[in-house]
Amino acid sequence: MQKKWFRLLFRRRVFVIFLLLLQVALMVTTIYSSSQTYQWIYNCLSLLSVFVVLHVISRAKRAPYKLLWSVVLLAFPLFGGLMYLMVRYQGLTMAFKKQIKRAETALAPCLIQSSSVKEAFLQEHPEHGKQCRYLTESCGFPVYHNISATYLSPGEEKFKAMLTALEQAERFIFLEYFIIEEGRMWNSILDILKRKAKEGVDVRLIYDDLGCFLLLPHNYEKILANMGIRCVVFNKFRPALSTLQNHRDHRKIAVIDGKWAFCGGVNLADEYINEKVRFGHWKDASVELTGPAVDSYTYMFLTLWQALTGEKTDMTDYLAPKSSCDGADGYVIPYCDSPVDDEYVSEKVYLNVISDAKQYLYIQTPYLIIDDSMVSALTLAAKSGVDVRILVPGIPDKRYVYITTQSYYRELLEGGVKIYEYTPGFLHSKVMVADDAVATVGTVNLDYRSLYLHFECGAWLCSTQAICDIRADFEKTLTVSREVTPKDCKSGFFRSILQSIFRLLAPLM
Repeated sequence: MQKKWFRLLFRRRVFVIFLLLLQVALMVTTIYSSSQTYQWIYNCLSLLSVFVVLHVISRAKRAPYKLLWSVVLLAFPLFGGLMYLMVRYQGLTMAFKKQIKRAETALAPCLIQSSSVKEAFLQEHPEHGKQCRYLTESCGFPVYHNISATYLSPGEEKFKAMLTALEQAERFIFLEYFIIEEGRMWNSILDILKRKAKEGVDVRLIYDDLGCFLLLPHNYEKILANMGIRCVVFNKFRPALSTLQNHRDHRKIAVIDGKWAFCGGVNLADEYINEKVRFGHWKDASVELTGPAVDSYTYMFLTLWQALTGEKTDMTDYLAPKSSCDGADGYVIPYCDSPVDDEYVSEKVYLNVISDAKQYLYIQTPYLIIDDSMVSALTLAAKSGVDVRILVPGIPDKRYVYITTQSYYRELLEGGVKIYEYTPGFLHSKVMVADDAVATVGTVNLDYRSLYLHFECGAWLCSTQAICDIRADFEKTLTVSREVTPKDCKSGFFRSILQSIFRLLAPLM
């Protein structure tokens, strides 16, 4: 059966590539087909590119984005304008954005901010009031107390904890993942899901179609439906010249009975638990939450579920039981991000963590492709006496991304930032921790896709035991990592040219 699915996936891949190449050929043929009309078409498209350049310079918010499109439009005046319009106006449809907004409006009243909890936080931690007010007031994500937060690293720890929670499910299981691949991890989870569905548990799954494009059989949601698992595929991939594929559901969320929630970098595939070796040892991280904060992840899942299905849900049926956590392990603000608006939540959460750091700032990220504002924030912190350290992979999963990441080394090192490469393999954790006081764990990479294009999520922690565990994990990981020196930044002429090109194209990566 697996061999049959692999053959089908291979044929699907070849078919998609063929259709895309055919569309490119048809576009070129159409423009150059008539010598009499060629000059007229050329002049019109060139004029369009000029107007688009002026629009990009005056309207675009991010400098790297302006630079990239200005170069593309000036270098390719014939196709540049059309390319920009395709990228700019073939994103998420207005109808889907409205569906998201309607779902948020319908479900948001269930996320009730306790005024006493917020006041207590601001009194106990005035130095972090900026972050709290931003997330609670501008973004609508409550701050919670009486929670338990457990840091889980590597992915094997998340897998064990998740299996334990799934086995205890009695009411509902909500899963939302970017990547699912058949193997030990997913098959173990699927066995539980099938059994729980037969027992009457409400089991639902959202997975991203592009993330699973070459990993799951076609129409896998129908296979799951026959098992009693309700499934929705996010943004189905279609073989068309469109940038709809740019917006992916990169979240990794598991919610069980309103009692447990998991969030972090770990997808449901065997490389994430080192059952399958692809790029050396895979280092990843997640956080497990219990208590009222679970409600925020239920909200995230149900908002997207309602937007995708049109199915209205009474979220009060899925709220966390009051007795789900008796502890008082600090504070947490779960947050999410999406490209349906211009509020780049994840970027601002990161910038607040960086600017608030006083003693140290430790970062784990698989990709380091950042704009000038993030570079300035990191180097300013380092120059202000903060011990800023960044851990990146020693073995990359994408060579061109790794080369782009290395292009930032010199600038950051000169600014006082210390950089380390995880020598045993690929580091996939998305973690920041500062001053033994705050941390954030989630799905958000330090790259343009995560910060501006994808659906993402995370958990901002303050004064929880997990923060000390995150710092200890970072320091332990440093012992098997290699510090990057200025000497390592020296590269040959052709590699320097390649880094410059990739740096320019960074907003598209």
